[in-house]
Amino acid sequence: MLTIQPVALTVDAVDAAKTYLRLESDDEDSSIAALIAAALVHAEGYLGQLLIERDVVERMPVSSSWQRLGATPVRSVTSVTGIPAEGASFALAPNTYKLDINRHQDGWVRFTAPGSAGRADVTYRAGMVPGWPDLPEAISMAVLRIAAHLHAHRDAAEDAGPPTAVASLLRPWRRMRLT
Repeated sequence: MLTIQPVALTVDAVDAAKTYLRLESDDEDSSIAALIAAALVHAEGYLGQLLIERDVVERMPVSSSWQRLGATPVRSVTSVTGIPAEGASFALAPNTYKLDINRHQDGWVRFTAPGSAGRADVTYRAGMVPGWPDLPEAISMAVLRIAAHLHAHRDAAEDAGPPTAVASLLRPWRRMRLT
């Protein structure tokens, strides 16, 4: 089970979308922010990685085999909590598990002496950049194009999806995994 915190969008992102959509009023700021958040989720799904850094909590079985964390790129692992079949969860001591972040920024974990824990919650930080202003220009343009598409085609039955140019803008950053 993977729990990803929602993106905390800044005024910069809303202002960029309003400029792109040629909106001057502040009346729709909350709906524009929702469109950007939806566009980011769409782009992240296509790219196979989180764009803007945020916290992730992943529940996984305790195993002595290396297990890949579900969100990428992993910046840091902040805590590992053991969950026993019965009783309260507990912080696992650092010497009871091993962590690795490889050159592709995939996070890996394995458990060496988890005690009574049968599952564990791994809390980590993942994302390509710290915030909206740090996104590569092609990615922010793709997100704005997706948001504009969602804005223009809300509730439209004939909607065929985002423009094909979006995929062209995002493709250089796409990560695919073989499982």
